[in-house]
Amino acid sequence: MKAVWTGRVLSAIPIIILLFSAALKFMRIPAVVDGFAQSGFSSGLILPIAIIELGCAIIYLIPRTAVLGAILTTALFGGATVTNLRVGDLSWIATVALGVLVWAGLFLRDSRLRALIPLRKLD
Repeated sequence: MKAVWTGRVLSAIPIIILLFSAALKFMRIPAVVDGFAQSGFSSGLILPIAIIELGCAIIYLIPRTAVLGAILTTALFGGATVTNLRVGDLSWIATVALGVLVWAGLFLRDSRLRALIPLRKLD
């Protein structure tokens, strides 16, 4: 039971960040618009990316679709990582860490995933 609760906490971290990020994009705050410009993206992409972030978070939160949500969320964080690397922004470390948290959290809270990827102690 401790593993499940630890998994829920670990899963909550990237989801809260995704929901916060989507909310800031929906509000189109100046920092978001400037960030898009600095990354070389059109401000017209803010709304679609906000919708994608929100969708990934929702799909990940539903137990039945959590694995699909983890795959989609990892892809989203992968795109953010590449963008940050391309512009020389050190926040790529955070997007990689968030992707790891997505899978670590799901691994701890879903016994089917633990059965699929069993961790073994080294002799």
